[in-house]
Amino acid sequence: MIMILEVKNLQKIYGDKIVVNIENLNIKAGETVGLVGNNGAGKTTFFRMLLDLIRPTNGEVLSKGENVMHNTDWKNYTASFLDEGFLIDYLTPEEYFVFIGSLNNLSAADVDAYLTHYVEFFNGEILKSGKYIRDFSKGNQNKVGIAAALMQKPEILILDEPFANLDPTTQIRLKKILKDHAGNMTTFISSHDLNHVTDVCNRIVLLEKGVVIKDFKTDQNTLKELESYFSA
Repeated sequence: MIMILEVKNLQKIYGDKIVVNIENLNIKAGETVGLVGNNGAGKTTFFRMLLDLIRPTNGEVLSKGENVMHNTDWKNYTASFLDEGFLIDYLTPEEYFVFIGSLNNLSAADVDAYLTHYVEFFNGEILKSGKYIRDFSKGNQNKVGIAAALMQKPEILILDEPFANLDPTTQIRLKKILKDHAGNMTTFISSHDLNHVTDVCNRIVLLEKGVVIKDFKTDQNTLKELESYFSA
């Protein structure tokens, strides 16, 4: 099985604090990996290093064998949504989707056809709302960011807290979307919601104070194991 992402001796240090310290982590093509941990565990910092948004103090991230700091080819097959800062919030959703589509050689008609698959997910709150993205709730901004990331048909998808601020119905719909894409792309999801992440992901990586504490395949006992760990 091809390792699409490899993390080697990765550290991020701020002052005298080691925020991320991952010696070795390999992600196979087609895996759906859940990253869990308490606040301050280093999850978002780790994701930002995967995407070369911040530079590591030591170590490297390889995407298809190439260092993400020195080669930009990975940007052609990687999509992500970490927070609303990834959006162009002075656009309407329609304008934003057309813009993202144009970056991926999609016509306006192609974008419209794509968005028909997200009618339920949007729940009548996104398109033709007459609002700019900045005027949406956090949950609806999440919907826009996730749908735009998936529009790119990436080989690697990275989502930070995708279930946050979504109502229960939309969370269930998002889980179905992610499951429908399982195997067709490599997905890396961070979440505080243990129920959702164990339901969607086939592998869990538990991060504590920047260090990988556990790394295991999900099964019928995974949720109980995680609940036991976090309640100790």
